[in-house]
Amino acid sequence: MSLEVGQMAPDFEAKIQTGETIKLSDFRGKKVILYFYPKDNTPGCTAQACNLRDNYEALQKAGYVVLGISSDSEKSHQKFIEKQALPFSLIADEDKKVHELYGTWVEKSMYGRKYMGTARTTFVIDENGKIAEIIDKVKTKDHTAQILQ
Repeated sequence: MSLEVGQMAPDFEAKIQTGETIKLSDFRGKKVILYFYPKDNTPGCTAQACNLRDNYEALQKAGYVVLGISSDSEKSHQKFIEKQALPFSLIADEDKKVHELYGTWVEKSMYGRKYMGTARTTFVIDENGKIAEIIDKVKTKDHTAQILQ
Protein backbone atom coordinates (compact mmCIF):
# COMPACT_ATOMS: atom_id res chain seq x y z
CA MET A 1 0.00 0.00 0.00
CA SER A 2 1.52 3.31 -0.96
CA LEU A 3 0.51 6.43 0.92
CA GLU A 4 0.14 9.85 -0.62
CA VAL A 5 0.19 13.43 0.56
CA GLY A 6 -3.33 14.49 1.59
CA GLN A 7 -4.37 11.03 2.82
CA MET A 8 -5.06 10.36 6.48
CA ALA A 9 -1.97 8.88 8.13
CA PRO A 10 -2.79 5.33 9.24
CA ASP A 11 -3.40 5.27 12.99
CA PHE A 12 -1.47 2.71 14.99
CA GLU A 13 -0.76 1.62 18.53
CA ALA A 14 2.81 0.68 19.46
CA LYS A 15 5.29 0.67 22.32
CA ILE A 16 8.01 3.26 22.82
CA GLN A 17 11.36 2.75 24.56
CA THR A 18 9.80 2.97 28.06
CA GLY A 19 7.34 0.15 27.36
CA GLU A 20 4.48 2.68 27.30
CA THR A 21 1.92 2.23 24.51
CA ILE A 22 1.19 5.24 22.31
CA LYS A 23 -1.21 5.86 19.44
CA LEU A 24 -0.66 8.21 16.54
CA SER A 25 -4.14 9.63 17.20
CA ASP A 26 -2.90 10.71 20.68
CA PHE A 27 -1.05 13.50 18.84
CA ARG A 28 -4.05 15.06 17.02
CA GLY A 29 -3.78 18.81 17.21
CA LYS A 30 0.01 18.61 16.85
CA LYS A 31 2.25 18.22 13.81
CA VAL A 32 4.16 14.94 13.86
CA ILE A 33 7.43 13.94 12.26
CA LEU A 34 7.24 10.14 11.97
CA TYR A 35 10.59 8.97 10.70
CA PHE A 36 11.34 5.36 9.78
CA TYR A 37 14.98 4.33 9.99
CA PRO A 38 16.75 0.97 9.59
CA LYS A 39 18.72 0.36 12.81
CA ASP A 40 19.81 1.88 16.10
CA ASN A 41 23.50 2.81 16.47
CA THR A 42 24.43 2.54 12.80
CA PRO A 43 26.26 5.46 11.12
CA GLY A 44 23.44 6.82 8.92
CA CYS A 45 20.74 6.33 11.54
CA THR A 46 22.89 7.96 14.22
CA ALA A 47 23.63 10.94 11.94
CA GLN A 48 19.90 11.35 11.25
CA ALA A 49 18.87 11.07 14.92
CA CYS A 50 21.60 13.49 16.02
CA ASN A 51 20.61 16.01 13.34
CA LEU A 52 17.04 15.93 14.67
CA ARG A 53 18.37 16.14 18.25
CA ASP A 54 20.61 19.12 17.48
CA ASN A 55 17.70 20.97 15.87
CA TYR A 56 15.03 19.76 18.27
CA GLU A 57 14.32 23.22 19.66
CA ALA A 58 13.63 24.61 16.16
CA LEU A 59 11.36 21.64 15.41
CA GLN A 60 9.45 22.20 18.67
CA LYS A 61 9.14 25.94 17.93
CA ALA A 62 7.63 24.98 14.56
CA GLY A 63 5.08 22.86 16.47
CA TYR A 64 6.45 19.39 15.73
CA VAL A 65 6.51 16.23 17.81
CA VAL A 66 9.31 13.89 16.69
CA LEU A 67 8.83 10.10 16.71
CA GLY A 68 11.46 7.74 15.34
CA ILE A 69 10.53 4.17 14.45
CA SER A 70 12.50 1.06 13.59
CA SER A 71 12.13 -2.67 14.08
CA ASP A 72 14.60 -2.60 17.00
CA SER A 73 13.48 -3.56 20.52
CA GLU A 74 12.50 -1.18 23.33
CA LYS A 75 15.77 -2.05 25.09
CA SER A 76 17.82 -1.23 21.98
CA HIS A 77 15.96 2.10 21.68
CA GLN A 78 16.64 2.91 25.35
CA LYS A 79 20.38 2.39 24.84
CA PHE A 80 20.36 4.46 21.62
CA ILE A 81 18.50 7.32 23.35
CA GLU A 82 20.89 7.26 26.33
CA LYS A 83 24.03 7.04 24.21
CA GLN A 84 23.00 9.89 21.86
CA ALA A 85 20.98 11.96 24.40
CA LEU A 86 17.92 11.94 22.15
CA PRO A 87 15.08 14.17 23.44
CA PHE A 88 12.31 12.30 21.57
CA SER A 89 10.70 8.88 21.72
CA LEU A 90 11.52 5.89 19.54
CA ILE A 91 8.86 3.35 18.62
CA ALA A 92 9.73 -0.35 18.77
CA ASP A 93 8.04 -2.00 15.77
CA GLU A 94 9.52 -5.47 16.17
CA ASP A 95 6.59 -7.18 14.41
CA LYS A 96 6.77 -4.55 11.62
CA LYS A 97 3.01 -3.85 11.76
CA VAL A 98 3.52 -0.07 11.53
CA HIS A 99 6.12 -0.52 8.77
CA GLU A 100 3.54 -2.53 6.82
CA LEU A 101 0.87 0.19 7.31
CA TYR A 102 3.23 2.83 5.94
CA GLY A 103 4.79 0.73 3.19
CA THR A 104 8.30 1.09 4.60
CA TRP A 105 9.14 -2.64 4.97
CA VAL A 106 10.52 -3.32 1.51
CA GLU A 107 12.78 -5.57 -0.49
CA LYS A 108 16.26 -4.10 -0.70
CA SER A 109 19.35 -5.18 -2.53
CA MET A 110 23.03 -4.92 -1.58
CA TYR A 111 25.87 -6.48 -3.52
CA GLY A 112 23.33 -8.48 -5.52
CA ARG A 113 21.79 -9.98 -2.38
CA LYS A 114 18.10 -9.31 -1.82
CA TYR A 115 16.70 -8.92 1.68
CA MET A 116 13.83 -7.22 3.52
CA GLY A 117 14.53 -3.98 5.34
CA THR A 118 13.32 -0.51 6.25
CA ALA A 119 13.03 2.15 3.57
CA ARG A 120 14.36 5.29 5.28
CA THR A 121 11.30 7.52 4.97
CA THR A 122 9.86 10.46 6.90
CA PHE A 123 6.15 11.26 7.06
CA VAL A 124 5.23 14.79 8.11
CA ILE A 125 1.70 14.63 9.51
CA ASP A 126 -0.45 17.71 10.08
CA GLU A 127 -2.59 18.61 13.10
CA ASN A 128 -5.60 16.81 11.60
CA GLY A 129 -3.74 13.54 11.07
CA LYS A 130 -3.24 14.00 7.32
CA ILE A 131 0.05 13.36 5.56
CA ALA A 132 1.46 16.79 4.67
CA GLU A 133 4.74 15.56 3.20
CA ILE A 134 6.62 12.34 2.46
CA ILE A 135 10.41 12.55 2.37
CA ASP A 136 11.88 9.43 0.80
CA LYS A 137 15.28 10.83 -0.18
CA VAL A 138 16.44 11.54 3.35
CA LYS A 139 19.68 13.47 3.86
CA THR A 140 20.74 11.97 7.19
CA LYS A 141 23.12 14.80 8.14
CA ASP A 142 20.72 17.57 7.11
CA HIS A 143 17.29 16.08 7.74
CA THR A 144 15.88 18.95 9.79
CA ALA A 145 16.46 21.37 6.89
CA GLN A 146 14.47 19.03 4.62
CA ILE A 147 11.56 19.11 7.10
CA LEU A 148 11.59 22.84 7.87
CA GLN A 149 12.21 24.03 4.28
